[in-house]
Amino acid sequence: SRLPSPALFQVAALERQIFDFLGYQWAPILANFLHIMAVILGIFGTIQYRSRYLMMYAVWLVLWVGWNAFIICFYLEVGRLSQDRDFIMTFNTSLHRSWWMENGPGCLVTPVLNSNLAPEDHHVITVSGCLLDYQYIEVVSSATQIFLALFGFVYACYVSKVFLEEEDSFDFIGGFDSYGYQAPQKTSHLQLQPLYT
Repeated sequence: SRLPSPALFQVAALERQIFDFLGYQWAPILANFLHIMAVILGIFGTIQYRSRYLMMYAVWLVLWVGWNAFIICFYLEVGRLSQDRDFIMTFNTSLHRSWWMENGPGCLVTPVLNSNLAPEDHHVITVSGCLLDYQYIEVVSSATQIFLALFGFVYACYVSKVFLEEEDSFDFIGGFDSYGYQAPQKTSHLQLQPLYT
């Protein structure tokens, strides 16, 4: 029993990692790195029949769903979250935004020259003509991650249960009674024969 299409989980995680690196989104980069490690752990647990690894993978997926739900709330500015005020994704170290803000489909970026609004070493731009705003691209990306995580969670729990049932039903030689079990005697392939002269 193997993960169905493990490449799909890795490709989705790597895609997310690449675009977060391009946008200098440090919090998602760290979360994506942990997620990639967890996916590798889940694949390893499946291949090696290790239910403990699969259960750790399932626990991580619960956290991953929570993280992606937070990203959705952040980009949709649910509650008191504000993209203009909160720079959570960059750990408040820079003013960078999502890479998709300037590079989304159909987006036209125009620099605003001689703007007094720009902090030192930054520039002000206007973005127009986007077919889909960057917030919604990030929301769709996170929703996809949630869908894959829910599928992976159900699969990890099911496969882990199957592995545990197989371990319980496996009948060791002599059963679990260690007193009744005797190790087989070593036999030699070369048996000594009497030598007659």
